[in-house]
Amino acid sequence: MQFSANLGFLFRDLDLPDAIRAAKRQGFTAVEMHWPYDTDVSAVTAALAETGLPVLGVNTSRGNVEAGDFGLSALPGREAEARAAIDQAVAWAVATGCRNIHVMAGKVQGEEAFATFVANLRYASEAAAPHGIGILIEPLNPRDAPGYFLIGIPAALRVLEATQGAVKIMFDCYHMQIVHGDLLTNVKRLRDQIGHIQFAAVPDRAEPDHGEVDYGWLLRAIADTGYAAPFGAEYRPASNSFAWMERFANGR
Repeated sequence: MQFSANLGFLFRDLDLPDAIRAAKRQGFTAVEMHWPYDTDVSAVTAALAETGLPVLGVNTSRGNVEAGDFGLSALPGREAEARAAIDQAVAWAVATGCRNIHVMAGKVQGEEAFATFVANLRYASEAAAPHGIGILIEPLNPRDAPGYFLIGIPAALRVLEATQGAVKIMFDCYHMQIVHGDLLTNVKRLRDQIGHIQFAAVPDRAEPDHGEVDYGWLLRAIADTGYAAPFGAEYRPASNSFAWMERFANGR
């Protein structure tokens, strides 16, 4: 079983190139990032080449965080900003060999927002496809992301239907446990529509070795279904221990 370090949460005391190197030393086989755009991309690509780690994903910009933005692509009237954020992410992904872009929807509701999101996702897919880059959407939970456009699996499936195979789901076990539970059944049901799987302890989003979900069992069960990509460790560390990695790799 392989794991990807989400450097949006892990190794935050280091600059991004050194965080990539730390992930390699710790035994991660891939990395993923939130918003790396303030870091010199040449320094990132040098660290990736040095370590041999692939980048599995990056997010589009949240927008104006101080004004409450948490993504742009479902916000009517802000299409130009949303597409500029998509272009930024595509250019970064091409430069680094990043495999997927998570297009963030934003905090908004309604049918106009749905149409806006679908149109921007089609734009993202057309921009990314020539480079072999996948487009992901991530259903969140309403406790951590109140007001977010995409809450839960049914909302994500409606978007997938409207985009006709242009996007896939980033299935974050933390969010989906809070909203739906029954994680293995949902992963099996959505197997062909999932582009990446992430995990963290529920309910505290810390190390995945405690809480409601037995990840030592769950991730092995998902791997047994044929899922062979690295699982994304997207948790907020409460300690400096990575003991869970060896336990999970050994089936405990």
